[in-house]
Amino acid sequence: MTLRADWLPSLAAFESAARHQNFAHAGEEMHLTASAVSHHVRKLEERLGVALFQRQARGVSLTAEGRRLADSAGSALADMDGVLRNLRATRDEHQRVRISTLHSLTYTWLMPRLPTFTALHPDILLNVDTETGLTRFEDGGPDLAIRHGPGQWPGLSAHLLMNETLAGTATVSCAADIANLPLSSDLARQGWHDWFRAQGLHGIKLNDRHHFSDTTDALNAAAYGLGAALAREHIVTPYLANGRVVRLPGPELLARWGYHIVYPAHRRLRPAAQAFVDWLLTLRNS
Repeated sequence: MTLRADWLPSLAAFESAARHQNFAHAGEEMHLTASAVSHHVRKLEERLGVALFQRQARGVSLTAEGRRLADSAGSALADMDGVLRNLRATRDEHQRVRISTLHSLTYTWLMPRLPTFTALHPDILLNVDTETGLTRFEDGGPDLAIRHGPGQWPGLSAHLLMNETLAGTATVSCAADIANLPLSSDLARQGWHDWFRAQGLHGIKLNDRHHFSDTTDALNAAAYGLGAALAREHIVTPYLANGRVVRLPGPELLARWGYHIVYPAHRRLRPAAQAFVDWLLTLRNS
């Protein structure tokens, strides 16, 4: 006897009924009526020429033949389900893009723009990892990273995403107040000394009080009245827009470094990752 495709609905109904020992519960699982499950089981019994269930007033129970078939059908369907799950996982993995970037950039610049990308590419799944350390592009690691730096790293392809300017921010608006303010800093290579020199103020004694590893923490400190923070243009924009901080008097300072999209030069990006890079590049300096 050859197993044909038209046996599969009846086998699936039987396997569910055998697990539940109840036609109504099997019907709920398969979105069928109990009578439809019973019909499938009857059809299977007629084809095989054996009884698979003993029907009693209080329910059903498997016969010896039914138990043999239930064990085999359950095992086969479990194996098939495992294969299908692996295939779906493989598909999802091909459509998943792993991005490593900075928390401050994600929070203030990337996150507000991501809905546009997901609307354009609804099948692409995103993993966004925020960290301050250098990205390690190993198996299972990120496909690409957005990093703040000079734009040249050994073994990496780099595309300039946007340049930056530095501006002072605080909850004051008078230039005379700046010298009296406690100052907050982050881990950026350029800091308050560079900003004051850009204004022609040399040798000024700074009230450098607070240090934060993340730029958004320094901005929040300024918003809560801890003093002034030096911020990158693209990071501070939402803080200025909602009035949490104000821009200090004085010129903007062109940053020596910008934001770059980087990925291993020896490895071709998968189509989903390439789509994300192409989308990012449409946002250059936005």
